[in-house]
Amino acid sequence: MTTVAERPKADATITMRIPARTRELIDSAAAVQGKSRTEFMVESARLHAVDVLLDQRVFTLDSDRSTALADVLAIPPKANDALRDLMRSKAPWA
Repeated sequence: MTTVAERPKADATITMRIPARTRELIDSAAAVQGKSRTEFMVESARLHAVDVLLDQRVFTLDSDRSTALADVLAIPPKANDALRDLMRSKAPWA
């Protein structure tokens, strides 16, 4: 469980309407984990958001295309400002 000192400062608000049964389900799950409804919902939504973003980076290829991709990836990229900026940037979920 996180302490108040470990929590990042909340500086935005989200308001939503949900069915009462859904709220009760969320409250029950939050209680099992010893969390408030807000803590539970924020953590759950954040974890799901990371999964969604990571899913956009995973793809499958057949054998020929996989080999072709591996060949292209084996060639080191030429240094450029855009690549340097990308490598310095933080992941959206970090």
